[in-house]
Amino acid sequence: MSQYLILIYQDENAVPEPGPDSPMLAEHREFAEQHADALRGGNALHRTHTATSVRPDGAGDFVVTDAPFAETKEQLGGYYLIEATDLDAAIAIARRVPMPHGGVEVRPIRELG
Repeated sequence: MSQYLILIYQDENAVPEPGPDSPMLAEHREFAEQHADALRGGNALHRTHTATSVRPDGAGDFVVTDAPFAETKEQLGGYYLIEATDLDAAIAIARRVPMPHGGVEVRPIRELG
């Protein structure tokens, strides 16, 4: 079995901030229940206005910026860490992630060591 990271992207301006009783949250709970055997972790992220970027300045120090790493039309809103037999199986799970205003990216986890 291999591990894959499913990155969930969406236009955060198109989606209201989900509350504890939001339909989107209910859909993610249902997804998690349906794929509990494959899930190894996951979470939602706060909106991009809370992001802080840290980058080397080229002179041995760092620049800290109150902003996301990159400004894009769709933002990283959350992730799932899954285990699957292969990429096709990971994609089959990823297609079930609730994402009405965006999409997902599936990336294999590289094992170092």
